[in-house]
Amino acid sequence: MFLFLERTYFPDGTNGKLVCEGKLICYTIELPWKNNEKKVSCIPKGKYFIKKRYSAKFKWHMEVVGVQNRSLILFHPANNALIELNGCIAPVTKLSGPGLGLMSRKAFDALKTLVYPILDRNESVVLIVE
Repeated sequence: MFLFLERTYFPDGTNGKLVCEGKLICYTIELPWKNNEKKVSCIPKGKYFIKKRYSAKFKWHMEVVGVQNRSLILFHPANNALIELNGCIAPVTKLSGPGLGLMSRKAFDALKTLVYPILDRNESVVLIVE
């Protein structure tokens, strides 16, 4: 499975559309681009793999692996990138401003419903960040 993240960059955040097979899955919010600096920047454009991950804080979520000089880049719910993200990607149902979105939990659950069955079959999920 290939997921395509099409981004628009703003000084206060990065907004995106996550698409699979030409269909919109959800919107996304991220931190602004700051040269891939840890905890303050979105990740660079590129090709990454997604895997399932569990933590006490986020429960079951997804990790973006293979990001140069970065680790623990996650897909998890958040509605305000500057306050709730440290370089991760938050699915949202609706964009409400640069790095801001609404109903993140709903979008996150829809993304998990799409991606988890693929991962459970030991098939690859590839994220192409454009």
